[in-house]
Amino acid sequence: MLVNNAGIASAGVTEAFTTEQAKAIFDTNVIGLLRVTRAVLPSMRQKRDGLIINIGSILGRVTFPFVGIYGASKFAVEALTDSLRYEVSQLGVEVVEVQPSGYPTNFFTNLQTPAGIEVTESYGEVGHIPDAMVTSLTSTFEGKDAPNPHDVAEAIVKLVGQAKGSRAVRTVVGAPFGSDQANEDVAPVQSKVVEALGLSHLEKIA
Repeated sequence: MLVNNAGIASAGVTEAFTTEQAKAIFDTNVIGLLRVTRAVLPSMRQKRDGLIINIGSILGRVTFPFVGIYGASKFAVEALTDSLRYEVSQLGVEVVEVQPSGYPTNFFTNLQTPAGIEVTESYGEVGHIPDAMVTSLTSTFEGKDAPNPHDVAEAIVKLVGQAKGSRAVRTVVGAPFGSDQANEDVAPVQSKVVEALGLSHLEKIA
């Protein structure tokens, strides 16, 4: 079993992030996931058994302003998850995703902000919105009603304990912001896509 949980968060005016910053975020959130997956798949394929749980985000389904680069990386995880799921299904390997909402972890301690400070300043009042969003989120996380990160661990444990072939492709954990609805709406569309390609058999794990 593999749980792909590497991630770097980012918040700020998208234009103000340098290409180097964007590359670093994608290298961890997307390429890192691919690297580790490639390392474990050969043995899983050989055994014709395995479970890969990718930790995505609700921001891979819905978009918040000022979280564009992080969100783009999580949208990429959505595509990788689905493509891998189809490709290895007949080899006995199951690929699913957990989509957490915001939780108080050290994830936010390492939050990347734009290097282009002058660009952010040129946005005027709009440029101050990301800081206000982060401050609001942080105060929510410090309150007595703060969401418990243990929810995510419990969702993973539940998936691990389920029978092969019975697991949900996507599991939203925490405040969904409509991502659960997006999952529900996209699923039949995605099924029709693979059907149109004559590959519907890849939807069910062998």
